[in-house]
Amino acid sequence: MTDPLARPDDDTLLVVVGPTASGKTELALQLCERHDGELVSADSVQVYRHFNLGTGKPTADEKARATHHLVDVVDPLEDMDAATFVEMADESIAAIRARSRLPVVCGGTFLWVKALLRGLAPMPPKDEALRDEHAAFVAARGRPALHARLAEVDPEAAKRLAPNDFVRVSRALEVFTTTGRTQTLWHAEHQFLPRRHRARLLGVERHRDELDQRIRARVVGWLKAGWVDEVRGLLDRGYADARAMDAVGFRQIRAHLGGELPGDDLEDAIVRATRTFTRRQRTWLRDEEVSYVTP
Repeated sequence: MTDPLARPDDDTLLVVVGPTASGKTELALQLCERHDGELVSADSVQVYRHFNLGTGKPTADEKARATHHLVDVVDPLEDMDAATFVEMADESIAAIRARSRLPVVCGGTFLWVKALLRGLAPMPPKDEALRDEHAAFVAARGRPALHARLAEVDPEAAKRLAPNDFVRVSRALEVFTTTGRTQTLWHAEHQFLPRRHRARLLGVERHRDELDQRIRARVVGWLKAGWVDEVRGLLDRGYADARAMDAVGFRQIRAHLGGELPGDDLEDAIVRATRTFTRRQRTWLRDEEVSYVTP
């Protein structure tokens, strides 16, 4: 039986995937050390500068173990989507291979991973007038109300998106309004696109109870390290509308700072939201051929 951790003898990418807190980074680092590799991050929050605690960004020790790409490369208010990520990742992968080293892709933003490996089906262009309309609606009735509108026309997208994620909820509604087809149907077409990269998907096998314990330990550690103060500072610097501010944990801390969530409830709220997120990640993984290793 072929060792899934062996170095590919062709241009197959090693791609480390899995739920949050499963141990993806450690596995990716071990692969880099074993095969003279460099790590290409596929994480839609780590890509932003200044969002440090709560993102799982590499530590100084981890950076010393392997060169990292696509971490801290985008300003929080810059546009960053799957298509832009693919362009940047392709450049990094080509540069790594030009040095005769092995690119190891690692991250939990599975839309980005799918886009890198399979490409993106054509999507309708942006409609600024609709976005302005959605912004006005949210100003009057709140983000959950806009999310409820999405749930009426595209329930699958509504399950996937957080109620406070205005940018993505607005985009999903925009797609339906302008085309008459749900974003879910548009995304389903991705699986029929030809492969852009051959890939071997690797994951870390964790029992659910163990993963829950790792999630809580990580949340506790980040909160003790000053996560709330960091978010307060980001808000003070004008990053309230940054897309990363809607990520798990940041959203709950923002609610706490706004007086909507008591401090005593903050840890549990972040842990619950993270567990919900990992369930969505597992759903995606069920449709993929992943070779799991036991830590």
